[in-house]
Amino acid sequence: MSATGGEISTRQDAVEKLLLQAEIADFLYREADLLDERRYSEWLGLLTEDYEYSVPLRANVAYDDLAQLEQTQEGHDICWFDEKKETVALRVEQLMTGLHWAEEPVSRVSHLVTNVRIEGVDGAEVDVSCRFLVYRNRVADETDLLVGRRKDRLRRVAGDWQLCRRRLLLDQTVLLAKNLSIIL
Repeated sequence: MSATGGEISTRQDAVEKLLLQAEIADFLYREADLLDERRYSEWLGLLTEDYEYSVPLRANVAYDDLAQLEQTQEGHDICWFDEKKETVALRVEQLMTGLHWAEEPVSRVSHLVTNVRIEGVDGAEVDVSCRFLVYRNRVADETDLLVGRRKDRLRRVAGDWQLCRRRLLLDQTVLLAKNLSIIL
């Protein structure tokens, strides 16, 4: 039994999507390793010049209000972070001085990324959703777990992927961490 032209085309599309998803997942895992290993200069190289990063606040609201009120809107409301690449680069520069009061001694951090899914493809850009868990341990007994989901937009630039947009939604409405000095 031979496959029809439509079946072959569908299989090829499925294979291409799987390959793209594996490539994107590998990029996200490599990015997590760079952050965990404090290789911040290399990590900054993964960001486009027009990079945008936001972490809105979450709220406990009634079911009927979920869509509108569960999270603040970047650019309009207060967010944990609502930054461009320049501000992120300044935070990285401060971390790399070794004089950051909240990171002395430095934290031990593990970024875990899972449930990577391609949400859409638009030319050289890909919208990706995933779940994350960031574990941080400081000094002897300070431990933080930050859990949530991300919406990323990646762009192919000169044959490599770069991150041009990241929106994190933390699953906490109240942060129990003493600070957010690490890069999520």
